[in-house]
This record gives sequence, structure tokens and C-alpha cells, in this order.
Amino acid sequence: MKKLLLAILLMPILSFSQDKEILKYFKSKDSLVGVKTQDGKIVIPAQFKIFSYLKDGELVKGETIYFDGPKRDEKQEKNAWGYVYDRKGNFLYRPFFYDNGADYFSEGVRRFVKNGKVGFVDRNGTVIIKPEHDFVSSFNYGYAAFCDGCDWEKTEDEHKAIVGGTWGMMNFKGEIIKPVSKSENTVEVDGKYYPNPFRYNEKEKTILQFFEKQNKKISELYYVNHYTELSENEKKLFFEIVERPKENFPFYQVNTYDYRKVETGLMYDFKFLISENGKTIFALDDDNEKISFEKWLENEKKEAAQFQKEHPDHPNKLSK
Repeated sequence: MKKLLLAILLMPILSFSQDKEILKYFKSKDSLVGVKTQDGKIVIPAQFKIFSYLKDGELVKGETIYFDGPKRDEKQEKNAWGYVYDRKGNFLYRPFFYDNGADYFSEGVRRFVKNGKVGFVDRNGTVIIKPEHDFVSSFNYGYAAFCDGCDWEKTEDEHKAIVGGTWGMMNFKGEIIKPVSKSENTVEVDGKYYPNPFRYNEKEKTILQFFEKQNKKISELYYVNHYTELSENEKKLFFEIVERPKENFPFYQVNTYDYRKVETGLMYDFKFLISENGKTIFALDDDNEKISFEKWLENEKKEAAQFQKEHPDHPNKLSK
């Protein structure tokens, strides 16, 4: 039911705008990749060595153009992978290198690298937080950890870990936030407490009320194949609006978080889009395509019931 989305998460999220000029990737005789219009006008010359599988003539999706690889004969830039351009062929940024590819989008933004520093851009390539730190984590529940004076060090299993430096926490505005005392209005991050970062107007509260009414049902579906027994409180999901309507994106995006306030939709299909008027609700499926909430819920129910039938001893039961 919950299928890993690594291949999709490493690419910019799908475009939802209309009437864009059709752009296509093309390959040169020496297998370098560029982009041209449908009538053959070259927008970006063929100069990239692409590592992902890409067909000659494949359509460009999204509000930006992504090249999954380096330029020909370039010198590798630390912590950077690939290139992102706007649809007119203007260079925008280089994504942060993560998990053998470009950083994925989390809470509407992804990390990018400039002059060795890390910042954040949105789906349109607009800089949201300037690159000022040596390392920044992805955003989760409105916060991202950062460090200065730190560096990467290989571990025994050949992976890399961040070591040294001075660490801090930033909010979605890039402001440094200090820990506070625990209260009903705080969230726990790495054992420390910070102010709840989410604030909503009345329209947004109404949107979230829909998910709260469905909470028990959605929570049971999400945790039905969890391998250890969970209490009712632990099975309660949280829903937060992480993106609002903007140019090329006429939706509110609602992400799902577990009882630890960790995003569950990061690798599984528990993310939702709500139309700007708040009346139409979609889920994003395994392929990051929009489907109606009702159809998504029906599919999840069928898969959960099948899992329960095949695993009668699983600890987290569906309600009758």
C-alpha cells in the first residue's frame, strides 16, 4: 500500500499550470541532452550528461527544467548535483546532492547550493531562503536544522555524516529560532521544544477540519501494516498546510505527519491537494498524479483490507 517514491521524489514536483509551451528533451549524437520547443527551436543546447533514463523527445514536466547530471567537462561542485533552468532557458540553481541525486521537495521547498553554501528554493525556482550555511537539513514540521563550520566525513559503511560545527534551528523564513519551554503550543525537534510554526486563517482551518473528520479512518489505513502495536494516541495523524496557492500552483498542499510530527508523505502517498476555493480535494498517488480523494480512499481501503486478510496476526486492526 505504501510504495517508496525515491525516483519521483528526486525530481521536481509535477506542474499543474495550463497552456505552457510544450518543451522536449533532445539528445545529440554524442548523447548529451538539451531542450527545444515542439517546433524545433533550441531553448537549452545539448551539453548535459544525464544519469536518469530519459528518452529523446520526452516532454519537460513541471515549472522548471531539470538536468540530472553534470555539464560536459565541468569540474564537480561540492554538494551540488544537476542543473535547473526556467522554461525560457535561464539558469536558476544547482540542487543539493542527496541520496545519489538531486534533493527532493519537502514542505514545498528543496535545498540548493551556491558557492558552497546551502539555501532553499520553491517549485518555481524562486529563492525562499538564501544560501548562507554549510549544511541545512530538509524541512520537517516547519523547521530545518543548520550548521556552520561543519563538514562531511565518511563512516565505516562508506556513507557520509556531518561532523563538527555550530548547530542551530531555522524556521520557514530562515530566521534562527531558539528552544523554549515545553507547552501545549510547542513541537519537539531532536529532544528540544520550539513554537508551533503553523498558523491558519478561517478558510484554512475549514480545509483542515475535513481531514480531522477523516482522521481516525486515514490513521487506521496508514498504520494497518505497522509492525508493532500502537496506542490510539500513537495512531493519530496530524495534517498541516505546507503550501498555499501561488503562480503555476492553484492549490493548498496538505501533508500528513505521524505522532512524532515526522512527515509520513515523504515516501508514501499521503499528501493532498485542495483547490484554491477549498471545494475540491485530491490525493497524490504513487506516481505523484492527482486522483480524487474519494477514489484514493477507496483504493486505500481495499489494499488495507487485503493486507489484513493476508496478515491476520498483525497488531493494528481496522475498525469494523
